[in-house]
Amino acid sequence: QVDLVESGGGVVQAGGALELSCGASGQILSSYVMAWFRQAPGKEREFVAAINWRGDNTIYADSVKGRFTISRDNAKNTVYLQMNSLKPEDTAVYYCAKDRLLFGNSPTQELIRYDFWGQGTQVTVSS
Repeated sequence: QVDLVESGGGVVQAGGALELSCGASGQILSSYVMAWFRQAPGKEREFVAAINWRGDNTIYADSVKGRFTISRDNAKNTVYLQMNSLKPEDTAVYYCAKDRLLFGNSPTQELIRYDFWGQGTQVTVSS
């Protein structure tokens, strides 16, 4: 069993910044691709960003490219999402997720690849 725990969400004005963190108990995350997804009210869960296990290969959704940065500190068993220049349309519950493949070198936006998910953290961007 893997328990992923997100933190760092909150309310911020448009143009502001937040950093989300994702840690785990019962599982070493350093050997897996990790990703962030988000889900706004009434919408499907959508991909935000993913990072390979070494931390040297990242991918982003077009909607966040240039504003968000995913990173990881394997020594701390933690994955981060730095979100800058936030927009009201970024408002959503943000989830971190762990890839099912060990030592995956290619991060993916395919939701089916992720086998464990956190409970989510709310991000609200006011205009």
